[in-house]
This record gives sequence, structure tokens and C-alpha cells, in this order.
Amino acid sequence: MNMQETKAITAYKQGLRVKILTTAMADFRQRGIRGVTMDDVATELGISKRTLYEIFDKKEDLLFETLKHYYVERTEWMQMKSLHCANVMEIILAVYRLKVEEFQQTNPNFYSDVVKYPQVLRFLNQENMANREKFQRFIERGISEGFFRSDVNYELATHLFDALGNYVMQNQLYRQYTMEDIFKNLIFVTLRGMCTTRGIETLENLLK
Repeated sequence: MNMQETKAITAYKQGLRVKILTTAMADFRQRGIRGVTMDDVATELGISKRTLYEIFDKKEDLLFETLKHYYVERTEWMQMKSLHCANVMEIILAVYRLKVEEFQQTNPNFYSDVVKYPQVLRFLNQENMANREKFQRFIERGISEGFFRSDVNYELATHLFDALGNYVMQNQLYRQYTMEDIFKNLIFVTLRGMCTTRGIETLENLLK
């Protein structure tokens, strides 16, 4: 096999890998993780189960790589928003709209299933720790722009946000309330306490 053929095979497998990750994520969100089998993913893509297992050894590996791919895409999206949004308040609104749309399209079983996979749970915890550092930089930007108060203990606020988020997930409040209602009451009510007068006025105008 010559080098050109090898490159073509490698490019094909890489393209197929991305298609698998995209398809699997859509299936997991639509039907819950336990509701999707490796056979389902292979059938939907029109490939053999053997081909799928050549790329991913087992379902947990597929789920793990799917979530990693999702977080890479979301990081790139956030970087783009950080550059193109005029200020932190516009970024918050953009993230809010994205999250509500995602939650509306996601089966609640997805959230209760995902924590049952140790490898995935470790990854999510690592991402949460990394996001704390990003959140701190975001807060610093908001303070410099005049939207966030400088007299708030944001390290403590981060822990409180985590505790509230964990309570929502552990008690599966998303089965009782829409995620839009949860976000409005969890994020925006709390956010107002962090905002300056200018920040509150800007937030109210954006929400309208």
C-alpha cells in the first residue's frame, strides 16, 4: 500500500469517527444513554458493528469520546462568542439560549444515565474544575466592563453555584420543571445579586 492510499484510509477513518461521535451524541440525547446500543449507532450510520468496534472498544468509550468531542465544540463556540459579543451580558444571554435549546432537545434520562459511567464522571468533574478557572476570568472581564460588582466573593459564589447545580441534578428537578424555568430561577435570580446597577439594567433589556 502506497503512502497516498494510507492517507486516504486515515482521512476516511477520521471522517467516519467524527460522524460516529455526532450521531451517537444525537442518539444519546434523544433516547437516553441506556436506550442506545452500539448496534443502533452502527445501523443508523450504515456501517457494520465490526467497523464500529474497530474504532471504539465499548459503549463507555464511545460515550466518553462523544462527550469530549462535544466539549471541544462548545469551547470553540464560547471562544467565538467571547470575541464577537460586545460584553459579558451578551455572552450570558447567548449561553442561556443555547442551553435551553439543548435541554429542550434532550431526554431527561440522559442526565440520570451519564453519571453511572465512572470514566465519564471523572471527565465531567475535570471539566467542571477547568470551568471554574474560566469562570473567574469571565468574572474579571465583567468587573472591568462595569457589569459585575467587585465586592462579591466569587470563589464562594462558584461553590454555591456548583452546590445548586448538583442539587438540581441529584434530585432530578428537570423532571418536575422545564430547564428554562430552572435556568431563569437559578441563573438569572442569582446573577442579579452579582450585577451592578448597570449590569441589572443591561440584563433586563437583553431578556426583553
